[in-house]
Amino acid sequence: MFRLVSALLPEQAVQSLSAAYFRANAWYSVGSGKFHSTQTTEEHTTMKIQVLPALSDNYMYLLMDEKSKEAAIVDPVEPKTVLEAVKSAGVNLTTVLTTHHHWDHAGGNKELVSSYENPLKVVGGDERVDGLTQLVGHGDTLTIGSLKIECLFTPCHTKGHICYNVTSDDPEHKPAVFTGDTLFIGGCGKFFEGDGQQMHHALIGVLGALPDHTLVYCGHEYALQNLRFGAHVEPNNSAIQEKIAWVKKRRDENLPSVPSTIGQEKTINPFMRVGEASVQEHVKTSDPIETMTAVRAEKDNWKPPKL
Repeated sequence: MFRLVSALLPEQAVQSLSAAYFRANAWYSVGSGKFHSTQTTEEHTTMKIQVLPALSDNYMYLLMDEKSKEAAIVDPVEPKTVLEAVKSAGVNLTTVLTTHHHWDHAGGNKELVSSYENPLKVVGGDERVDGLTQLVGHGDTLTIGSLKIECLFTPCHTKGHICYNVTSDDPEHKPAVFTGDTLFIGGCGKFFEGDGQQMHHALIGVLGALPDHTLVYCGHEYALQNLRFGAHVEPNNSAIQEKIAWVKKRRDENLPSVPSTIGQEKTINPFMRVGEASVQEHVKTSDPIETMTAVRAEKDNWKPPKL
């Protein structure tokens, strides 16, 4: 219901409504002790990434440098869950990486900061981010121990949306990007404060330019519904059908569908495939930006067929 109503309201009204909506529905994790997905940890040579489900379908991420045990948290909407994860992992949390100002991503920043005696750095690309201490733009960098965090400016869902690309000088490092509500598995965010040209640049020009093996950690568990829409756009795309089967199995086991990779998104995500003839034919245009706009407009009103 919230998503239906939000599509009909201006952005300011959406934010007021969303805060009330998500607070009311926070029982999915905090109130009942239950989560929409099981917490998992992805271990790599240089880092660990703990996937922390929140609210009804959000993801927070605890990014930990293996060498220094310094950590950052991405979009900590549920501070209690974050504090428990930090304590359990035995890491030193220094930084909050905020992808955008929406309440279900930035709404926990101030409470989390107030829980620490030593000040946390709160990073974001928008003055509207709660608790912001460091405003960043495209190409700005910061470090978490030996990890390098590159800020990627991807406005459209919001005017100040930032994705965070994690790299390292270690040759064994596997890059990862936290994409918030710009890029989802099989989908992209609504164009609340931007247009098709901006999202095309964000997905194709910025995120699409990352190495194909870059891991993608997005802001919500939307994979199955996104992929079903992708199958509607490209019914003959076998990669989408294979991914649907994989995601179904994961969700049946209450496991998150993240991470994906940039390379895989180029095969399954219609919004990263707007240059493909099969996607263009679906919306009857040969222009990639027009295709982006048309596919997003269709997705905004699309309802999956009953299974």
